[in-house]
Formats: sequence, C-alpha cells, structure tokens
Amino acid sequence: MHWLQQRGHPCLGVDRDPAALQAAAAFGEVLAADLENMPWPLEGQRFGGIVVTNYLWRSLWPDLLQCLQPGGVLIYETFAVGNEAYGRPSNPDFLLRSGELFDRCIAGGLRVLAFEDGVAVSGRKARVQRVLAVEPSADLESFAIE
Repeated sequence: MHWLQQRGHPCLGVDRDPAALQAAAAFGEVLAADLENMPWPLEGQRFGGIVVTNYLWRSLWPDLLQCLQPGGVLIYETFAVGNEAYGRPSNPDFLLRSGELFDRCIAGGLRVLAFEDGVAVSGRKARVQRVLAVEPSADLESFAIE
C-alpha cells in the first residue's frame, strides 16, 4: 500500500488482523474483514487496481474479479506447490497448483501481461506464482515499456 499511496493512488487495505490493519492505516483506508468466514464485504464496489499478496482462498476468486473495474489491473502473488520445502504455508489448500494463477486469470476473462512461477529469493526463499493481468478493455498503451 505504501508504494501505491506514494504515487497518488487511493488505497483500501483489507485484513482480519488488527496489527496489519493498524500498519496499513498509515497508507490509506482499511477494512477489518474475515474474508473466509463472513459475506464478501466489497459487494458492488469496483477498483482500478487490486493487489493480493500471500493469500489464497479460492472460493473468493469470482468476488475478487467482480470488483475489478473495466480496464482495471490485477497484481497477485502468493505461495505455490513446492513451498513446503521452504516452510509455511505447506497445506495444499493454500498453495497454487502449477499454472493455476495464470489459468484462473484467463478463465476469468483477464489478459495476462506477465506471469512467473518459481522461487522468490528476496527475504526468505519461497515458491510463488505472480501475475499481472488486466481487464480486457484496458488501454494497453498505458502499459508501454520505456
């Protein structure tokens, strides 16, 4: 959130952990929500960008995509199968299968601009998948590489 807020983007952080919310409040609005045990709290809201890190709850995927406004950007990174070699999470329920994040984006109608599936080495080693995807009506000129 800090990086986005520094660049002038309004931010909303969603978490169930009060400490995480307190830290995020310095960079934008926060919403306390237990996404796994309560109704989707963002029904009807749309966002130009959605960033998800270190979190996987597969049943929320349709809700998440419905919140992406036309032309919006999705950035998602979380743990993948193979992470059990490096620590937690190790439960397969919380690990993406090979290519799963890419496949979910395509099935959800998004255009994938970048995808990675490998071992991240910043901080502690972890097996992750990362994706940068856009809602198909996005003006791809704004993503030009300089």
